[in-house]
Amino acid sequence: MEKNKVPLSSLPRERLLEYGVQALSNQELLAILLRTGSKKYSVMELSARVLTLFPSLYELKNASLTELQQISGVGQIKAIELKAMMELGCRIQRANQPKLGKVVTSFDLAHQLMFEMKDFSQEHLICLYLNTKNEVIFRKTLFVGSVNQSVAHPREIFREAVRCSAARIICSHNHPSGDPSPSENDRQFTKRLKQCGEMMGIEILDHLIIGSEEYVSLREEGFWN
Repeated sequence: MEKNKVPLSSLPRERLLEYGVQALSNQELLAILLRTGSKKYSVMELSARVLTLFPSLYELKNASLTELQQISGVGQIKAIELKAMMELGCRIQRANQPKLGKVVTSFDLAHQLMFEMKDFSQEHLICLYLNTKNEVIFRKTLFVGSVNQSVAHPREIFREAVRCSAARIICSHNHPSGDPSPSENDRQFTKRLKQCGEMMGIEILDHLIIGSEEYVSLREEGFWN
């Protein structure tokens, strides 16, 4: 091998890193999954042999373990890995985004959160990420401690929204004192969230402040006007 020359078997990985997964051919993707070749064939040559015997991905998907093992260089382990990969791909294709319930009113959601957060001794900032039908597609506790503008930065909240393709967000945090009255910091934090949401096209539906037996919805309080 020439000095500093990239091994043939690593070329698909290098191309994926440089150009992205969509730029790779079926042969290159298969070579990455096979990982190694055999004594007789490089991994690229082996992937080419597989695709010669099963020229369409539909045929490859339906190949049996026995048929895969009949290819020189594909033993039982590689055949099992290929079948597992193809089944996982089929399951991913059929998968739907999980739904964690639907938000109908701030009142119902706030009472659910009061039950969950009533014994918290520290402030917790919980964000619910919704689709356009107000179905909760993701929920995450983003901060524990004092929720202020320097700690609870909007970029952390919107990073998760972009990751799960949320259309709307509801933020909620508790006041361990039991008094849900919003502080000036709460109002400023909510203002920043609304401004960021408007710029990104992701709506902030509400900011709920949870007390021991009461809650405050900043939307219901007229803060959205």
